[in-house]
Amino acid sequence: MRLPIHPFRALIRPFRPPTSGDTLRAWLHGLLGAAGGLLPLAAASLVVAAAPRDWPAPARTAVLLTVWAALTVAAGCPRPARSASVRLADRLLGTDLPAPVAAARPRGADRLRTGTWLLLHTLAGVALTAATAFALATAVALPAVWLNGGDRITVLRPLDVPGGAAGLWTLPVAAALLVLAGHACAAVAALLRRAAPVLLGHGPAERLAALESQMRRMARRNRLAQELHDSIGHTLTASTIQAAVARSLMDTDPAAARRALTGLEEASRAAMDDLDHALGILREEHTATAPPLTLADLHTLADRVRRTGTDVRADVTGDPAGVPATVSREAYRIVQEGLTNALKHGGGSPVRLRVTVTSALLELEIANPLPGRARPSRAARRGRGLTGILERVDLLNGEAVTGPAPDGTGWLLAVRVPLRQAP
Repeated sequence: MRLPIHPFRALIRPFRPPTSGDTLRAWLHGLLGAAGGLLPLAAASLVVAAAPRDWPAPARTAVLLTVWAALTVAAGCPRPARSASVRLADRLLGTDLPAPVAAARPRGADRLRTGTWLLLHTLAGVALTAATAFALATAVALPAVWLNGGDRITVLRPLDVPGGAAGLWTLPVAAALLVLAGHACAAVAALLRRAAPVLLGHGPAERLAALESQMRRMARRNRLAQELHDSIGHTLTASTIQAAVARSLMDTDPAAARRALTGLEEASRAAMDDLDHALGILREEHTATAPPLTLADLHTLADRVRRTGTDVRADVTGDPAGVPATVSREAYRIVQEGLTNALKHGGGSPVRLRVTVTSALLELEIANPLPGRARPSRAARRGRGLTGILERVDLLNGEAVTGPAPDGTGWLLAVRVPLRQAP
């Protein structure tokens, strides 16, 4: 939402040319504003009726207008009043006001702004209704009197309308009154359209709440993108290798080819479940909880990789069940992405996976040779997968080291995540 830097300068910007649709909607908006002021006016009349009879007329009028204005402003205190005003302005005035933020508690200044808007809406509506009613009535009365042969009518003051050719002036005057009525609607609409962001727009508390909500949504979507990259990327890599294995063994070892195809089918089903869950969240649908893939599922993950023909040597020390659930889920994704990278760049070489769990620390290590390949450049080392790993490790307050192994035998990913303070 954009608020004008200079609100009062925004109020005097040039009016845009009116259209028939704008004119009708502006007139309806003004009529609703005038109608909304009837109830406060009735209540104010009751107050004035209860006043002493010896009050002079000017005092009664002043009290009537003061009470009416106070009641109109007070009507803007409830939250529904502001929500209704925003929807009405967006629908009939063509504004683009954001809906009030439900998480932000309305403050006194926000309530006062809404009340001021209701007062302005009512005053503008009364003035517009009176002006257009006068213009339309006069535009109809002048030609009607002329067509009936002429007569004296009162339009603000007595006016003689002659019959015949001498009264032809009533036609352009009537047309001018209709045009002026349309421009009056456009002018009032433009004034309210400029004032709406100032009086109905978000206040500081709402802007802060809206920004926090947007940041949470962005973080959630980024997290989903990361989950999709890890799960779908791993599945596609494994499926591609399994399809290649099945094709190469189709003639020489049909049984092994069938096992590879079975693994491809299982991996694809798991990927579809992850994809369906993520799409449901992105579409803001109610979906079941994501599959609880944790360190306890590492053996299944390793078996899936082995079906591609890559030997995974897994060594788990300690009890993965003792790792906190959040850390365990993130650690599973880290291992999954590490194995995916090993499949992509290892050329089918054996992969060593080591998981060590202690009371205070979780250590993950994935190492694989890079046969027949030069040392990767720094640009090649920082892809989306590695970036996702480093982001997960950072969220867990851990440390990650990735790069060529110290002994020069291949590539190494080492992660250390604290579980709790050591005694």
